[in-house]
Amino acid sequence: MAKGPGQYSDIGKKARDLLFKDYNSDQKFTITTYSPTGVAITSSGTRKGDLFVADVNTQLKNKNITTDVKVDTNSNVFTTITVNEPAPGLKAIFNFKVPDQRSGKVELQYLHDYAGIKTSVGLTANPVINFSGVVGSNTLALGADVSFDTKIGELKTVNAGLNFTKDDLIASLTVNDKGDALNASYYHLVSPLTNTAVGAEVTHRFSTNENTLTLGTQHALDPLTTVKARVNNFGKANALIQHEWRPKSFFTISGEVDTKAIEKSAKVGLSLALKP
Repeated sequence: MAKGPGQYSDIGKKARDLLFKDYNSDQKFTITTYSPTGVAITSSGTRKGDLFVADVNTQLKNKNITTDVKVDTNSNVFTTITVNEPAPGLKAIFNFKVPDQRSGKVELQYLHDYAGIKTSVGLTANPVINFSGVVGSNTLALGADVSFDTKIGELKTVNAGLNFTKDDLIASLTVNDKGDALNASYYHLVSPLTNTAVGAEVTHRFSTNENTLTLGTQHALDPLTTVKARVNNFGKANALIQHEWRPKSFFTISGEVDTKAIEKSAKVGLSLALKP
């Protein structure tokens, strides 16, 4: 079990990953290669219907500094510079996009045995300032996430949540969208040997009085092959199978059917991630 409460984004993460991670209705590929000097070059492409989107990412590591430069099909250049451990528990991140001169942002992250803090500020005359913090332990954590737009002088985001972990059970409760949405999630690792887990998430939105319930499970058929399935109260059912056909290289097939409109064609997604 990890030590400390982690960051705010870790609240409910196990359930979210079980219920939503790797499900895909598009065709995606990702290929990573390494130069003799250690530079990692990752090419990825996604086909969404008739639209094809691609990008190339170059990553260079020098001691505790990692530089990522990504270029997409719209000629946007994204640069991220990460400094790991300039001080114990601290991480500094600077990112910007060209040609958008207002996209620059500086972020600081700090992890402690009993706290996790993340703050960021945009590099503009009237920036958006974000702060999130968690206090507690690896058993019980309580946190909040807020962002303030200095241009209009208003809070853009106000979220709060708590996370409880006990052995193979994780339960979380969050209040999002300035109190409009209440979210509860549950994750249970049934069998560590086969990585069998079940999870659930329920969201109630007060403004529309709408409820969303999602149930899901996963199971490892063997050490290299995992199957997952989920269903929600709107009748959408999803399933996937993922195979690690070589170390860190995955082939994933996923599908979705609308059980309330079974005459419609099922959506099928393919994903290939290749690393040497």
